[in-house]
Amino acid sequence: MNQTDFHTRRHWLQKAGAGFGGLGLASVLADEGLLGTTDPLAPKVAHFPGKAKSVIWLFINGGPSQVDTWDYKPELEKMDGKELKGFDKNTGFFANSVGPLMKSPFEFTPRGQCGKMVSSIFPKLGEHVDKMAFIHSGYTESNNHSPALFMMNSGLPRMGNPCLGSWVTYGLGSESRDLPAFVVMSDPLNRGLPKGAAANWGAGFLPSVYQGTWLKPKGDPIDNLNRPAHMDDAQQTRQLALLKKLNGGHLETRPGDAELEARIKSFELAYRMQTAAPKAFDIEQEPEHIKKLYGIGEKRCDHVARQCLTARRMVERGVRFVQIYSGGMENQRSWDGHNDIQGNHSQFAGETDTPIAGLLSDLEQRGLLKDTLVIWGGEFGRLPLSQKSQKPGRDHNPHCFTTWMAGGGIKGGVSYGESDEIGHHAAVDKAHVNDIHATILHQLGFDHEKLTYTHNGRRFRLTDVGGNVIKPILA
Repeated sequence: MNQTDFHTRRHWLQKAGAGFGGLGLASVLADEGLLGTTDPLAPKVAHFPGKAKSVIWLFINGGPSQVDTWDYKPELEKMDGKELKGFDKNTGFFANSVGPLMKSPFEFTPRGQCGKMVSSIFPKLGEHVDKMAFIHSGYTESNNHSPALFMMNSGLPRMGNPCLGSWVTYGLGSESRDLPAFVVMSDPLNRGLPKGAAANWGAGFLPSVYQGTWLKPKGDPIDNLNRPAHMDDAQQTRQLALLKKLNGGHLETRPGDAELEARIKSFELAYRMQTAAPKAFDIEQEPEHIKKLYGIGEKRCDHVARQCLTARRMVERGVRFVQIYSGGMENQRSWDGHNDIQGNHSQFAGETDTPIAGLLSDLEQRGLLKDTLVIWGGEFGRLPLSQKSQKPGRDHNPHCFTTWMAGGGIKGGVSYGESDEIGHHAAVDKAHVNDIHATILHQLGFDHEKLTYTHNGRRFRLTDVGGNVIKPILA
């Protein structure tokens, strides 16, 4: 051997003395807890035992109106048609279209043992309010969809930061070796992706292995999921073995290169997925009564029903984080009810009510709800005033929104915080987006201030410099 055979000191230890130097180094690193795992998605131990093992986030894209869904405001009915004195017309997005206060076009009735007042657009979900904890005092930092989406997903109103799903998989890894740790499903009815598109489920400055895997709404959910027709299993196995050997040699010369290691692992995962993923995505294996529970076959909600059932099949196979977007790019293609709030919310509630109710029932009957945290909510709320149009709608409202959580150690049948008497501002026990994120991480076993990643010389975290766990909603 000459000096050029040794690229690094670690390489020299691996070669010298028949490799005993490398064994000795590995032993020392293991004793010091510095050896680490070669699989960035291997299951990891959180800071303390969490109540939840996985998350299903039903992202109500476009900004659902709190006063037309879960936040009943009888005072708004009394003030219907009156001007809101002192209102800042720049609160929403269309300053020149501000109308008077507008009562909800939907009837609210008490549901469940807790007596929660629920809009008539949720006949099935209303049956589950005793499982839910409602946060009525949420607020955010932008009245524009893209920044608000980034805020709700990543804790900051700009792109380039890791989203919640990426932080969770970075902290916990995955319990599945054969499926992605973090899965995203978007609206399948030619409505497009949410504003900001894939940046909403990006890993930011975390290693790319932690970014979400988007399932295509039509056709094969993942590209190249099936082996080429001309190749058999033995050929592919030999091909992958050679690729692994070449990549392994390349990685030896670049120890600690997380991006390279993640890329190598992605090849191995892709191979395992060719067997596991088609079975996981095949909801036709489910019995008819389960399909009916979710609303599969019903024209109005079949698309969301299939996504919700797929989500259940994912978490029961060890997938850590599933996010489903209801609604697409903007306006009438999502919950963004600038025009005709009655028609808009009736349509999208009709698409989601039965499937989400079915998901909660199915998770509960399978014993999965206790350790699966289910979240419902959008990027902001809507104003209690009308937005002038042929059929009145509502403009964006960053000052107040409602989110609910269920399962995963969440107390059911409770409400936290309050908006003001007309649902305009969060008024009592205000809950910032950072607080919501801190609560989600807590249920997964994390101290949100300690789940950090060093980037450009600074330790970053999902909740930035804020965040308090909302303890009253915890069981």
